[in-house]
Amino acid sequence: MNIEVFQFKIEPSNVSLNEETIKNWFSKYVTSETDVVVLPEMWNNGYALPQLNKLADQQLSRSFEFISKLAIQYHVDIVAGSVSNSMKEDIYNTAFAVSKHGYLINSYDKVHLVPMLDEPLYMSAGNAVPEPFSLSNGVKIAQIICYDLRFPELLRYPARKGAEIAIYVAQWPSVRLDHWVALLKARAIENDMFVIGCNSCGDDGKTEYAGNSIIINPNGEVIDQLNDKEGQLSCSLDLNEVSKQRESIPVFKNLRPHLYK
Repeated sequence: MNIEVFQFKIEPSNVSLNEETIKNWFSKYVTSETDVVVLPEMWNNGYALPQLNKLADQQLSRSFEFISKLAIQYHVDIVAGSVSNSMKEDIYNTAFAVSKHGYLINSYDKVHLVPMLDEPLYMSAGNAVPEPFSLSNGVKIAQIICYDLRFPELLRYPARKGAEIAIYVAQWPSVRLDHWVALLKARAIENDMFVIGCNSCGDDGKTEYAGNSIIINPNGEVIDQLNDKEGQLSCSLDLNEVSKQRESIPVFKNLRPHLYK
């Protein structure tokens, strides 16, 4: 399965410019061989949190329409990072994914909001764990958001339900780059699965983002990794590695959840 991971600077409060960046990157990097494209967290408005009451998408309307057109045009599944998203009277950090036929195949509201970036002051937390979902080719994956990475319990459920790839979309800061890499490796190792981290980069005036988007195999080994500049990862994943790893280190067969507190 061929994956493209896009790492770019997100412009706060400028959804049109961010959409133009994404369109340009699709034109430049997506080929007929591409199966899945991955985008970073909060790509529509970035962390312009005080302005989200005016800027946030309305029930994914604009974001879904934009991504759906790209998915159909390029005939690829898109793990569309996340966006600021208004639903009723609350604003959420909503991750979503779209099939190559333009259908919504996943949505998930970020459960753990980041106190260090003041997310809880401006956004509401989701109240449901990320569900595993199938891509157009039948591969089962999970889509999780940034700070959620620090909570290993969150991935255990979709991994136990058969997810073979976990995709963490993020705007992870440079000051905690070591945590980003170490935690992603840990999630891969403890769940015997591929883990992909798609991060933003650059400085938005408040925070410098780490970049270092990364692809890790089920043994915790780095297949490819970017630096802190804009760029893209192209990788072909052999999903047989997941079944082999789960046979050689049968974590899920050896779980004893009735003992855990």
